[in-house]
Amino acid sequence: MSKPSSRSTLYRLIEAGQLAHKALLLPLVERGLEPGDDAILFELGRNGMTEAALAAELGLDGDAIAARLSRLGERGLVTRQAVGPELAPGIALTERGVRIRNGLADHWTQLEDALMGELKAKQRKKLGDRLKRFVELLHF
Repeated sequence: MSKPSSRSTLYRLIEAGQLAHKALLLPLVERGLEPGDDAILFELGRNGMTEAALAAELGLDGDAIAARLSRLGERGLVTRQAVGPELAPGIALTERGVRIRNGLADHWTQLEDALMGELKAKQRKKLGDRLKRFVELLHF
C-alpha cells in the first residue's frame, strides 16, 4: 500500500474542495450572511414557498428555519407573502434578496467555470458522473 502523497488525485480533490468551500463562503461573509443562508436564497429564488415546505426541502426543523428566516427578514432579503395557487402564507425574496441571490449564483458559476472551463461537454459530464459515483461510494 502506498502512503498518501500531496501529488495524489485524492489529496488534490480534498485540497480543491476545501479551497472551493472557502471561496463560496467569502461572498456570504461579506454580506453578513451565514453558511446555509445561500441555500435558502437559492430555493426561494425558484419560487416563493411556505415555511414548512422550505424547511422540508432543506432538511431543517421548524425552529431552525424560523430563526434563519427572521434574521434574513431583518436584513431585508425575504418577506412574508401569499404564495402558490392557494395563496398560502409563505416566504419570498425581496428585490434585495433577488440581487444578492443572483450575485451568489454568479460567483458559483465563476468557480464552476474555473473548474470545468477547459473541459469539453462530454468530459464535463464524465467528471460529474464520476464524482457523483465517488460520493455515493463514500456514503456508509
